[in-house]
Amino acid sequence: MMATIDEVTILLVEDNPGHARLIEKNLRRAHIANPIIPLMDGQVALDYFFGDDGYVQTDRPSPLLVLLDLSLPVVDGYRVLEKIRSDTRTKSIPIIILTTTDDTQEIDRCYELGANVYITKPVEYEKFADAIGKLGLFLTIVMLPEGR
Repeated sequence: MMATIDEVTILLVEDNPGHARLIEKNLRRAHIANPIIPLMDGQVALDYFFGDDGYVQTDRPSPLLVLLDLSLPVVDGYRVLEKIRSDTRTKSIPIIILTTTDDTQEIDRCYELGANVYITKPVEYEKFADAIGKLGLFLTIVMLPEGR
């Protein structure tokens, strides 16, 4: 079964508060009205999924889409990606890497670990805002898996 973006909760794993605000602001400008849950580090993301009261332990109200930065404190985004993909309960959750790293080896590594999409965040404010706006437009046409 497939879900439309309107039914999806967006989990934003981003340690930079300015980037997090800019991402949410520009997704809203692109008419993405979904709930957005911000998480500030990789360990909090893992706890969100796998902790005692976490996502996989409870009934979830809707499917998830993860926007994941790679440079995170405590546990990096690579480990978060790897853990989500290695668990049968979370392996089908779509994960979009959204990071400043544009190294081809890092991009390859993320795809090998199971990322669905890799987007490089531009450094310049206007280009960053434009990229997130385009991501929002992209999300309006994507169909996502509904199951765990």
